[in-house]
Amino acid sequence: MNKKLIMIFLLVISINAKMIKEIKFEGLIHLSPSIAKEIAGISEGSEIDIEKIDLSIKKFFEQGYFKDIWVTEENGVLTYHFIEKPLISKIEIKGYLENKKEELPDILGIKKGDIFDEEKIELAKRKIIDKARSEGYYDTVVEVETKELAGGSIEVYFLVNKGENIIIRELKLCGIKSFDKDDIEEVIANRERDFLGWMWGFNDGKVKMDQLEYDGARIKDLYMRKGFLDAKVSNPFLRVDFNTYNAKLAYHIFEGEPYIVRKIDIFLTEPVVKTEDLKKDLKLKVGKIFNIEKLRQDMQKIKEKVANKGYAYVQVIPDFKKDEKKHETEVIFTVVPGKKVYIRDVIISGNQRTLDRVIRREIYLAPGDLYNLTDLKDSKNALKRTGFFEDVIIEEKRVSEDKIDLLVKVKEMPTGNIMVGGGYGSYEGVILNASISDRNIFGSGIDVSLGIDYSSKSTRFNTSLYNPRVFDSDYSLGISLYNSRYQSYDYTSNKKGGSITVGKQFARYLRGSVMYQYSQTELSDVTFDSIYFPEGQYTKSSLTPSLNFDNTDDYYVPRSGIVAGTSLEYAGIGGDEKFVKSYTRFAYYFGFLDIIDYDLIFRYKARLGYIYDNGYLPVNEKFYIGGIRSVRGYSSGSLSPKDSEGRLIGGKKTFSNSLEASIPLIESAKMRLAFFIDYGMIGDESFTDIQRAGAGAAIEWLSPMGPIQLIFATPLNDKPGDRTSSFEFSMGTKF
Repeated sequence: MNKKLIMIFLLVISINAKMIKEIKFEGLIHLSPSIAKEIAGISEGSEIDIEKIDLSIKKFFEQGYFKDIWVTEENGVLTYHFIEKPLISKIEIKGYLENKKEELPDILGIKKGDIFDEEKIELAKRKIIDKARSEGYYDTVVEVETKELAGGSIEVYFLVNKGENIIIRELKLCGIKSFDKDDIEEVIANRERDFLGWMWGFNDGKVKMDQLEYDGARIKDLYMRKGFLDAKVSNPFLRVDFNTYNAKLAYHIFEGEPYIVRKIDIFLTEPVVKTEDLKKDLKLKVGKIFNIEKLRQDMQKIKEKVANKGYAYVQVIPDFKKDEKKHETEVIFTVVPGKKVYIRDVIISGNQRTLDRVIRREIYLAPGDLYNLTDLKDSKNALKRTGFFEDVIIEEKRVSEDKIDLLVKVKEMPTGNIMVGGGYGSYEGVILNASISDRNIFGSGIDVSLGIDYSSKSTRFNTSLYNPRVFDSDYSLGISLYNSRYQSYDYTSNKKGGSITVGKQFARYLRGSVMYQYSQTELSDVTFDSIYFPEGQYTKSSLTPSLNFDNTDDYYVPRSGIVAGTSLEYAGIGGDEKFVKSYTRFAYYFGFLDIIDYDLIFRYKARLGYIYDNGYLPVNEKFYIGGIRSVRGYSSGSLSPKDSEGRLIGGKKTFSNSLEASIPLIESAKMRLAFFIDYGMIGDESFTDIQRAGAGAAIEWLSPMGPIQLIFATPLNDKPGDRTSSFEFSMGTKF
């Protein structure tokens, strides 16, 4: 606490002790008189004591609210006079960081509405300088201007000259033999500037001061992954020319020799699990080169196996016995289980909209259950897979030696959309559309949607309802209805129908369902004879069993796991359409954050379809590829076999797949950039009748309105007559 000028005026205190008749407080804003009395520690009826009054003033200053305090006494009335510090009514940064307004409270440590305090302002200045240094800027200058307003508040302006970047022009790695310089630079944050360092995608060489102290450990970790247990890395030596702000960075490295794993032992202080079970599936192998990353994975695997028996506080301690002559090592894991732990309570917070029961049904641990680490992880992933939450944190709060509380903290995200829009097409003219949907209506976990499209050539209406957990059970129920009219160049189609789906959760990641669908289609105004477009009315009655597997860690932006599903539609339970349609999809997600300390996500997606014509197969039931969900760079549904008149008639066999790499673009806005390459094929008699590929980039934005994709694509092997598309837009689907 800064020393303040304390003025105490105690008037006319006689030699004889005087009693306090009354205590008054003038100028208080942030404290009530009752709280002020408690802080002062002085009460009516007690004797006036200068030392106690002095101590009470110090206590008031410790609250941090006051600029000045003094005390007066008159006829036994003790009055405390306060001048409070002004409130900050505005904070503004000019220069460096002025475009990061949302991040300022976290960076500065102060915000609008806080009490103005010189110490906090100085601390904020240091934080700005530290932030600049972490981004490679040196000689940063921060000045503060204040403006007092009539109401007693104050405006604070930070004027920042960010200084100059220190650029690493040369990186010297003395002593390296087993790695190339590029191998080292892949794992460290401070790297030598590339020849085209100014260009996006190349290293600019800027010094990252906040990472410099960790780069040595990263280099040593690289060596440890290749078995160099004796490797030593010096502290970084950064030599800066402050005339040019160019720098040379050097490390001295002693490599040693790689070690072979001679033996692996696991020692349990208590026999709670069989040692043989813990040794199964270890990444480290006897006779192979030691790898520190595999050691960490093995520690986590051992910990999880023991923790799944209820030992929440198990410790796994690694040790080595090195034979420095033979360059061999024995690895010993000491496992200390501790005591079994039970769940006392599950406490949910952060859900302003979603009902508690909707959250609890996705948590695999309940009060009274034995602790299980796998169940804990799966609970978090299950909550993220609902798509209701932007973030989920499950904390473990120890309440006794054998009891634990689970604190489930969720951050909800928008699940509903209301869209009203329109457009214009050369054929349909003015197009109006409106839709309303919510994947978590009223926080119940139920998905509902309603949509209407209208133009001079078409009218479309659809509505659906899906409850994934009927009465919080493992059973699901879905209902949909639709009605559409479309006037094509060659025919007019009226279609109406609906479906009902019943499903069940068979296992943690596996769900099955059966859908019955009935529709009635009427084709009229057909301008030509064709087996593909018969005029008249026909019905479809089909049954579709399906199986779906999903163990991903998030609904919209998965970073790990697999999504797979297969369905078999049988049309011919009455009705006119008779066919069997098989469709299978697969997606694999892998995040590299834990490996390379960068949020790169790899995705592979594949789709396979086959139809068997069992009597009557209309063109609208056949496969068409192209567009967002198959081969980007081509108009949606435009890749298909054609008849002699050049009309698309669909295919019976199709396969398409995609490779994607997604990286952060603007993290604060939850925006990512993805690069992709797609390949697909489709045919009537053979899969390879038509083969196309496309590539491009997509902006993925988890916006307040829901997930949005802006896709920029180009075809790689288009043919004459193909309908190509360089831009597409989607909303509401996972990436």
